[in-house]
Amino acid sequence: MAKHGPVHHIRAMSDTQTDTYPFSLDVQPVGESGAMFQWSIRKHGKLHQRSDRKHPTESKARTHGEAEIERLIRDRGR
Repeated sequence: MAKHGPVHHIRAMSDTQTDTYPFSLDVQPVGESGAMFQWSIRKHGKLHQRSDRKHPTESKARTHGEAEIERLIRDRGR
């Protein structure tokens, strides 16, 4: 039986891991018009925290959500 090289899908999965584990960020439009955006943070896939305000752009919502994840990670070590 011929030897095969490394299993690439396992390596690819580990490449997608980020230093924000176990948290992930979702940014979604709010309302029917979709003109405002909200973020939500999931921990191990379950809702952990949601933004308390609407943001005018997806970029601003993402920036605020990422900052909150950084705070959660920083405070986790205390």
